Amino acid sequence: MAIKLEMLKCFTMVAQHGSLSDAAQALGRTPSAVSMMLKQFEDHIGSPLFETARKSRLTALGALIYEEARREVGHFENTVTVIEGISRSKLGYLRLAVTPSVATTLLPPVIRAFTTDHPQVQVEIRDMDSAAIAEELFHERADIGIGSLPDTEGMSRRALFSDSFGVVCRKDNPLVQEWDRLTWRNMGDHALIANGLCDLITDPDFAPFLAKSRLRVPNSTTLLSLVREGVGITILPRMAAPGLQDDLAFLPLVDIATRRTVSVMSSRSHMLMPAARAFLDALEKAVAADSFSTVPEIQKF
Repeated sequence: MAIKLEMLKCFTMVAQHGSLSDAAQALGRTPSAVSMMLKQFEDHIGSPLFETARKSRLTALGALIYEEARREVGHFENTVTVIEGISRSKLGYLRLAVTPSVATTLLPPVIRAFTTDHPQVQVEIRDMDSAAIAEELFHERADIGIGSLPDTEGMSRRALFSDSFGVVCRKDNPLVQEWDRLTWRNMGDHALIANGLCDLITDPDFAPFLAKSRLRVPNSTTLLSLVREGVGITILPRMAAPGLQDDLAFLPLVDIATRRTVSVMSSRSHMLMPAARAFLDALEKAVAADSFSTVPEIQKF
């Protein structure tokens, strides 16, 4: 007969309580059932584990086996706790890949609510452009992605909101004063610092302007630093340019049809870890509560 975990549990409980009746009560079993399990264990060992029938003192061998049995039972109980914690989204990890604009605007209140409800879940947040987010999801290096993401086979996608594009430039740029009289066609004298989001603008008059750009910068911090230095202007969605410093301006483009759509994407729900499903629930609540309503020109789906 192989040693079973129930044998170790019975043995350690009897050793800790010093009697069959007290151990049986702690285990929720009858004293006779505990006694039978203990006898099977001693038969397998081939030597008594207690000095007397009262089970109040361990033999020398019993004391050595007790330490090993106690450690194994403790390890099993800890494993059960972890498994149950993961299944209830109390434990585990969550890997998020998000665009910088989402990381600085929409995400903070969601993370605050999620970590309050799930304080033991380890969360990793990486900000990157939408193309990189799609790659991370495809290679299973991220659980959830939030950005301008297209429909992808095998993935679940939900549009969260859309926002309009605008020009970001220095406040001393002539565009700030003349913007209401300018169009894409007569902006040829201004150097455009392109970024990945420019590719989403399908307006025909913007294409020649984008084609003339000789500088492309994916990182938003570097992008805005170059604009601030006067290297050129750039085009960003409204939420991607929140809280600009006093030296920069955001000029809405009210006459263009293109808007940037931000979506959340993940594996199908039944494939997600419980922590990831819980985060999606928190995100849904934040969207429903209009957590980003202070950002103008945002349209929820």
